[in-house]
Amino acid sequence: MSVPPKKDITFNELAALLSKLGYEQIEGSGSAVKFYNKEKNYLINLHRPHPENVLKIYLIKQIQAKLKEIL
Repeated sequence: MSVPPKKDITFNELAALLSKLGYEQIEGSGSAVKFYNKEKNYLINLHRPHPENVLKIYLIKQIQAKLKEIL
């Protein structure tokens, strides 16, 4: 991931990236979504952005920090 993080990452791009890193997408109620990596036993919780599909910068930074913890 780039530093500083990109400001125009869509939820679909994030889901594709996490899928390539071994995460399974688990839909929750409403806009809640979990990404679980069984191999690393690691869970990332977030809410799907709406009405637009672009993630907020604070969320991108949080996910970036979580990924750095386990990589």
